[in-house]
Amino acid sequence: MPRVRRTAALALALTALLFPLAACGGSADATSTSTSTSTSSDGADAAKAGRETDLSSVTLAVGDTGWARQESILKLAGLDKTPYRIKWSVFQGGDLQLQAMRAGALDVAQSSEIPPVFAAADGKANFKVVAVQRASTLLQEVVAPKGSPLTGIAQLKGKKVGYVKNTTAQYFLYELLKQAGLEWSDIEAVPLLPDAGLAALTGGSVDALASYGNAIIAAHAQGATTIGSGADILSGNFNWEASDKTIADPAKRAAAADLIARIGKGWDYIRDGHEKDFAKVTAAATHQPLEQALSQLRDGEKQRPNKVGPTTPEAIASAQKVADAFHALGALQKPLTVSDFWTDALNADLAKARSGEGDTTS
Repeated sequence: MPRVRRTAALALALTALLFPLAACGGSADATSTSTSTSTSSDGADAAKAGRETDLSSVTLAVGDTGWARQESILKLAGLDKTPYRIKWSVFQGGDLQLQAMRAGALDVAQSSEIPPVFAAADGKANFKVVAVQRASTLLQEVVAPKGSPLTGIAQLKGKKVGYVKNTTAQYFLYELLKQAGLEWSDIEAVPLLPDAGLAALTGGSVDALASYGNAIIAAHAQGATTIGSGADILSGNFNWEASDKTIADPAKRAAAADLIARIGKGWDYIRDGHEKDFAKVTAAATHQPLEQALSQLRDGEKQRPNKVGPTTPEAIASAQKVADAFHALGALQKPLTVSDFWTDALNADLAKARSGEGDTTS
């Protein structure tokens, strides 16, 4: 049976480690809610993996955004009995995950295309994008509070707009403004973390908010209306990143590939008649009605099913487009070549894990 431990140790460590990195973008106030370690005591799993690489001594520090979604997927699908240990931490955004990785506190992170651009902008990135998960871009919106006269992006001229800096929210807000014939300078842009942005919206200190996920769910629950969507602007590419140390360590690299492959298999399981089961988990974690969570899950899978895959030239080109847009905005001081922090180092291991060859799943 798996052993599970919860501790605040990593949260305390992150507080110390992240402080010097506040200037890298986002905020040092990462929400690292809980840390768990899950490992299988069944020697068969480790034996399978050990035919090529012994993973029994590996511990992966892994980040998640908003809530313990990835960990919950593995548990629901029965894929959490890994032959290596996992320490999970939850953050308010992928940018904060990468700040933690820059500080040496995470081995594996997940984010949209945007955070790696800023985390690597100083030329000192200690991580690489190692896999791409195609996923829904729903719940990426600009919303106005209940009772607001705002109905469209063009009306934001001269308005105070909250947004989550260095994330999808900043990117789709910039693109929506361009589509409406506005410049970034036409609004009073206020960078805020998701929770603070929601509070600012409901408290009336901003006229609109560009955000994602739980913040948008909560905003709608409080009567907010959508005035712009990033659904058709964002590529749907969500990156998996690994630290350079993880990539250089054969055992950790194999464990990281196995973990990412398990997430993909977990989504296969959800689609295979278990959508309502996962909606129940989601509803409880995000404090929304079951039917709403189920509807969002089905809508998201209809728009773009969750699929995990390798890094590709097409994904790199999409990320380059994002980097070029932020340079044009002035958010990046100089052009950035994103291929410098992308790698195919996990592609073979990921393909092997997905196909079941050298399978470490129980």
